[in-house]
Amino acid sequence: MDTSFPTALASHETSPQDLSHGHPQTSFAFQGQADAVAFLVNGQDYFDALANTLGQARNSILVVGWDFNPDILLQPGLSSESLGDLLQAAVRSNPDLEVRILVWAMGPIYSQKSLRLFFRRDFPAHPRIRMLFARHDAWHASHHQKLVCVDDAVGFIGGIDLTSRRFDDRRHAPSDSRRRDTSGRSYDPLHDVQTMVTGEAARQIGQIIRRRWIEWGGDSNLVPAPAPGRAPGQRLLHSPVAARRMPAAFALTQREDLARGGVSEGLQMTLDIIRSASRHLYIETQYLASQTIAKALAARLLEDEGPEIVIICTRSSHGFIEQLVMGRNRRRVIRRLKQADRHDRLRVFYPVVPDDTSEIEVLVHSKLLIADDQSLRIGSSNLNHRSEGLDTECDMRLDATTPDHFAAIAKLRCQLLAEHLGTSTEIVAAKVDEAGSLIRAIDALNEGLGRLKALDADVGSGPLCPVIGTALFDPKTA
Repeated sequence: MDTSFPTALASHETSPQDLSHGHPQTSFAFQGQADAVAFLVNGQDYFDALANTLGQARNSILVVGWDFNPDILLQPGLSSESLGDLLQAAVRSNPDLEVRILVWAMGPIYSQKSLRLFFRRDFPAHPRIRMLFARHDAWHASHHQKLVCVDDAVGFIGGIDLTSRRFDDRRHAPSDSRRRDTSGRSYDPLHDVQTMVTGEAARQIGQIIRRRWIEWGGDSNLVPAPAPGRAPGQRLLHSPVAARRMPAAFALTQREDLARGGVSEGLQMTLDIIRSASRHLYIETQYLASQTIAKALAARLLEDEGPEIVIICTRSSHGFIEQLVMGRNRRRVIRRLKQADRHDRLRVFYPVVPDDTSEIEVLVHSKLLIADDQSLRIGSSNLNHRSEGLDTECDMRLDATTPDHFAAIAKLRCQLLAEHLGTSTEIVAAKVDEAGSLIRAIDALNEGLGRLKALDADVGSGPLCPVIGTALFDPKTA
């Protein structure tokens, strides 16, 4: 395994002996072993782990995100200390600590919850906390990565930004008073997933963040910490460990411009995962609008002995653009997949939670694929066009090489389904074993409460191609 720190993105390389259903697997420039892996399901798990980790940082805290809000509470109900207060207290108490934060310049505008970030004087209020705004040349290209690295010993990657309206727990209780934004308004339940890694994988996340920081004019004197042993990572690890010594690879997506060529590693990583599944493919995604992904999934459904495919996604589209493009394209993608589902191996759901006499939809914000118990991809890339080449993304792939690794991936999948179905991880695992089928297990467990609702599309007729306006609002390139 190459654990060097590349300074430039390597081209895709394939190994003839590393094949997945006849397709060569991709080799990525950034890769390394994760000494420990923890899966952080929903904002509460992530923010708890992050608060404890940031408080023990000794050398560096590196953050990149689509948005950033220093006023959020990482532990609402337990602590009134904001993220910004925590960071500023950390640097005041530690003269060796440096903090770097890179935020997409349009993120606070799109979120409408972080506009004060442009004008406030109280954050950052310390010379060792530096914040930059990434301004893309293309007005509609975004910086979408969601990464944190502490002391080059612990890294976080997934779908959760350090901004407002990201906190929730696994119950998604409609009346949870902790689920309020920084202006005090309540918001609907939200499901998301983040991953914590230590060791070489964490150092790779640190290198990826430094690369982006320097690209946008940040100082280049923030050198990596000396190669750590396991002790620093263990010191900062505050969540139950799911697996140890697991191979990790990182895929970058970056649009082409005058200074550098484009990179679409995230799309290739996603296609590799889809092609590798033999028994079942489990997907959680905010958007389901990519024609490239739809084609790959449809091809697997057409196979006589292909995998079962279960997709959990968001039903509601918020805002004019999402309704016009993402929502309508999702219906067309589902129509295409259902037409290909000749063997009844597809389910597409959206989750809900009960609220007295009604139901409330749970917004799915995660970006996750699990192939069998073998491979997992998590990161910032949605299953839409702009995540394939326009926006700046980062995704991580974890591959099982030991029985413990296989068990960890299987447990995560059962844990996620248990949350959506309103049952326990153990019950889901037992039902999957009993049924011998992921779909039959879900159908059986979903009969009572019905917390997973079918997301249907008219199969018989209707267009399959992208809607008019896709090239403008969900383009692959600038």
